[in-house]
Amino acid sequence: MENFYLPFEKKEGFIYTHEAVEGLTEYEKYQLSFHPERPKYLDYLSVFEQPEECLANDEHGSCVILTHRAAIRSKNSLVPVMLIGQQSGPTSDFSLLKKLMKDPASVSRWNHGMPTPAAFRKAMDAIRIAEKEHRIIITIVDTAGADPTEESEAGGIAWKIGRCMQALAESTVPTLSVIINRGCSGGAIALTGCDTVLAMEYATYLVISPEACSSILFRSREKAGLAAEISQITAKEALKNGIIDELIAEPEGPAHRYRKAAIASFRNTVSSQVERLNETLPEKVFETRMRRWSKIGQWDSISEEDILMFEKPVSFFIPKPEKVLFVARHKRCSDNEGKKVHDPVLYSKLLADNFVCSTCGHRYVRMTAHDYIDLVLDNGSFREHPETRHIVDRDILNFPDYRSKIQEARYKTGAASSFITGDGSIEGIEVVFCATNFNFLGGSFCMSTGEKIWQAAKIAIAEKRPLIVQASGGGARMHEGCSSMVSLPKLHVAISSVEKAGLPVITIVTDPTLGGVAIGFASRGVRIFEHNAGNIGFSGKRVIEQYTGKRTSREFQTTWWLQQKGFVDKTALPTEMKRKIAELLREHAAKPATMVP
Repeated sequence: MENFYLPFEKKEGFIYTHEAVEGLTEYEKYQLSFHPERPKYLDYLSVFEQPEECLANDEHGSCVILTHRAAIRSKNSLVPVMLIGQQSGPTSDFSLLKKLMKDPASVSRWNHGMPTPAAFRKAMDAIRIAEKEHRIIITIVDTAGADPTEESEAGGIAWKIGRCMQALAESTVPTLSVIINRGCSGGAIALTGCDTVLAMEYATYLVISPEACSSILFRSREKAGLAAEISQITAKEALKNGIIDELIAEPEGPAHRYRKAAIASFRNTVSSQVERLNETLPEKVFETRMRRWSKIGQWDSISEEDILMFEKPVSFFIPKPEKVLFVARHKRCSDNEGKKVHDPVLYSKLLADNFVCSTCGHRYVRMTAHDYIDLVLDNGSFREHPETRHIVDRDILNFPDYRSKIQEARYKTGAASSFITGDGSIEGIEVVFCATNFNFLGGSFCMSTGEKIWQAAKIAIAEKRPLIVQASGGGARMHEGCSSMVSLPKLHVAISSVEKAGLPVITIVTDPTLGGVAIGFASRGVRIFEHNAGNIGFSGKRVIEQYTGKRTSREFQTTWWLQQKGFVDKTALPTEMKRKIAELLREHAAKPATMVP
């Protein structure tokens, strides 16, 4: 049988001992985690008894997530389970793989192992079946990330990833996740928000690929090795950082060379964990889940004295000119023919377009958290929560320049972190309000945000107040590695606890809302999309165009485009948001069931 060898495997004298693997560079360990001959989901299926595939279909990319009813032996009994497994390619047999990958239809079918909306929809259907049939859910994770194409954005991939996390957060049966190879980005986090998370010893768990991280951080993909080293992506580091619960040993060496030993180790550990989970009483499942996720994440605390050194209200809202009807046009405006446009813009027109240029689509401003507090809440009613005010970002990786960037952002935004929570009122209705500062490191989702949402949810329940969240920002913050991404399931559990208490959750989706923010709180509750907002979805426009080699459509990822695809609940201008939310809150007070998703 023909084998595949990574460059370090070809070096004279290389052996597969634990010491030798530990001596590899972090990037080589990353390569090892998705070696084409490492066992895949279908190889681990042999661990289970009575496997029966369900929900199979021919939709594009659907096969990347396979679902099976099955059972696993625990002591002397069989425990029914629902398997939701990411199959990153057709086979781990390299000889067969080479033949299959010469067939364009096979290449297209397996979609480079990246799940599409159809795959995530299948996962959600499997979760529902598991609940109905009282099966423990086991997710098997092996992915380079979710599909970054315009077609997947049109299929609502951001919202489907979010719904997967919500379904696991609210599952009435226990859940277990096992990262067998590479668990990367949204494709992984969609299925790892479980009651217990395991990883094979030589797996990796990461928020962004080393190549992409290098491209962002160093403006070049050539420093991927350094990016891998500083991002702490191995399963062992995930265990150290508290984002997985247990390693599954590859006792004789890496699984692609010692397959039987790795699969036997998988069987023993998973069986033991299923036995433990099976003892959880149905009425205690969510309570146990809350206890687990309350411990996830790390953050620092800042003193009141330090906050007062930089705290100030910052506004980017363009006020109405006092003496004229016009405002200056932005400097780089050009029409469809490429001709420069210099004439001023009527302020009332600019306001009606939500500060988006009607000629070229340029956004004049992205408003701050303070702007949304002023626009949505009654004047002077906001009171920041003392429980969250002093929570700030922690540099757990010693990531280059992270601490200085945080300090710079504090003075720029007048806030201690990108996320702020507090009590306030909307037309006299008391609410818990959360807002995001996009100009604080791009509003990227991080561990402190996860904890602040957790605390805000607790306060909303204790005070019996609706939870209102303004969403803005990009992906999970790479400066905190995978730990930032793992706080996403935490926020889903928190928001689900608010809805379970019968309280409304309303999300204001603003420009931009991408990646971790989109699949996090922006996918929850009743959503109000800002009129004329853009950059709303999972993968950013530049990422998609680089991956596909094609330009995206003109209105791509705008509120209008999403509305045509059927993903927009309601829309409003920022200046109308207060009235719209008040109407929804009064509707909920009259008919509580109307706000429950």
